[in-house]
Amino acid sequence: MGEEDYYLELCERPVHFEKANPVNCVFFDEANKQVFAVRSGGATGVVVKGPDDRNPISFRMEDKGEVKCIKFSLENKILAVQRTSKTVEFSNFIPDSSQLEYTQECKTKNANILGFCWTSSTEIVFITDQGIEFYQVLPEKRNLKLLKSQNINVNWYMYCPESAVILLSTTVLGNVLQPFYFRAGTMSKLPKFEIELPAAPKSTKLNLSERDIAMATIYGQLYVLFLRHHSRTSNSTGAEVVLYHLPREGACKKTHILKLSRTGKFALNVVDNLVVVHHQDTETSVIFDIKLRGEFDGTVTFHHPVLPARSIQPYQIPVAGPAPVTSQSPVPCKLYSSSWIVFQPDIIISASQGYLWNLQVKLQPIVNLLPDKGRLMDFLLQRKECKMVILSVCSQMLSEPDRASLPMIATVFDKLNHEYKRYLDAEQSYMMAVEAGQSRSSPLLRRPVRTQAVIDQSDMYTHVLSPFTEKKAMPHKFVIAVLMEYIRSLNQFQIPVQACLLLSLESFYPPAHQLSLDMLKRLSTANDEIVEVLLSKHQVLAALRFIRGIGGHDNISARKFLDAAKQTEDNMLFYTIFRFFEQRNQRLRGSPNFTPGEHCEEHVAFFKQVFGEQALMRPTTF
Repeated sequence: MGEEDYYLELCERPVHFEKANPVNCVFFDEANKQVFAVRSGGATGVVVKGPDDRNPISFRMEDKGEVKCIKFSLENKILAVQRTSKTVEFSNFIPDSSQLEYTQECKTKNANILGFCWTSSTEIVFITDQGIEFYQVLPEKRNLKLLKSQNINVNWYMYCPESAVILLSTTVLGNVLQPFYFRAGTMSKLPKFEIELPAAPKSTKLNLSERDIAMATIYGQLYVLFLRHHSRTSNSTGAEVVLYHLPREGACKKTHILKLSRTGKFALNVVDNLVVVHHQDTETSVIFDIKLRGEFDGTVTFHHPVLPARSIQPYQIPVAGPAPVTSQSPVPCKLYSSSWIVFQPDIIISASQGYLWNLQVKLQPIVNLLPDKGRLMDFLLQRKECKMVILSVCSQMLSEPDRASLPMIATVFDKLNHEYKRYLDAEQSYMMAVEAGQSRSSPLLRRPVRTQAVIDQSDMYTHVLSPFTEKKAMPHKFVIAVLMEYIRSLNQFQIPVQACLLLSLESFYPPAHQLSLDMLKRLSTANDEIVEVLLSKHQVLAALRFIRGIGGHDNISARKFLDAAKQTEDNMLFYTIFRFFEQRNQRLRGSPNFTPGEHCEEHVAFFKQVFGEQALMRPTTF
């Protein structure tokens, strides 16, 4: 398979740490996304690395026995280490504060600490088999203050740092989950809920394993994902992932079921709001998008994988060491290895190889794997880095051999303009609120974020329609139909049509030229933007043609165009642009020379150097 077939990849720059071995224990902290490599209980050193910090934190600890859990508070202010089932030890990493350790024992008698989670730089939660204890750490006093506790039998726990929610597995079967939410010194108990097990359990022992549960934020909402190895319905085969929506207010509800139609060992990640399910036996992964239309049965929506199953793109492990020594070729990494451990949302760790990767989605290969262009657009519009891929799909739809039907092109334009209109409306509401002085009274008033899914008219003109109308082989009628379709779509969403579109109609429909000029007199800012975009793409002649088309060529900066022409390193293009401005100078001022105010001296010198002084235009005298 070529690179264009893989839609998942491991990040290029993984975090590299000392691999796990009998002397070196590896821990991962989900809140700070840090890997701890603890050698000989800390006596011969602890090295802490995160995805963003290329400078690891290193220190030594006294070896007081096996480390069960080790994590920094947020901002790496305080280190907490658990070695026994009763106590957690703390050390300050704040400059000029006491380096002496201090410890905290769990309050509940006969309880065993299962682990702990930092919820801020000075707040920590102990989870014991008998409940939950929420503390404030006072580093200067070197002690802890109990803020709140709750007694409840606990089998295991899970923490989602992005939403500050801890989930406790309770009851004998383990399938009643109790969430707690932490914020600024407060702990709130959310309604508990029950996970439906595949069938009535035969025994009364723990049935729900933490391996089959994940918590992640998808499209801004918190979900609990349950990997059910057998469907509850007898007629359907294979495992499924059940999504429970966990709101801040109100009860948790089962909302989506992702059909895997296979069995075996699975692992879950969430990347760019997509649920990724890895399947170890076939060494492939599939992705699900809960925003795409599925089959709704009145209570839950059933989804199938968006694309055919594919492996993660093969990955080469770079050989470490100084460049001359590493003449050996990089080693292929064993994907889907049994030593892989997956963390939410997008982390894969290989403790045996000593790597931490972020999983990433590649959008370009998906274009050829999703033939239904309408569904493809629905999918792309929800992705973070989608703009250039969407524009390339639009260009592809308008050209041979993948030319789409007009109804399909119209559908795509409507999907893009729906998103564009939503942004314009949000922006307008915000501006009106600001003008009405609401920003002072309402601190929640925020300017709408312009995501990459907002494809405006200058994007369409520059990247899609302008190149499309310049194709000589395109049937005349088809070009007019496409442009009219785009204008129809804008009108349907009540988006004012910008003049640049009418200009692109000009060569097919001459009256559009005058109409566009009239509009442009009222809309000058859009033109500057279009010229900037064309120049930034080194389309200097297209920018000049555009400006001439709207009658603005007498007022443009010669230097800006000459700078852009020089950057293309195309001397003939530079010659053409230079000659254009010489002719303009002659026409406007009676002399081809540039005035000092135009700051074009270096370009005149460059022109003389390349083409010789004799190539400069002579003033015409009558």
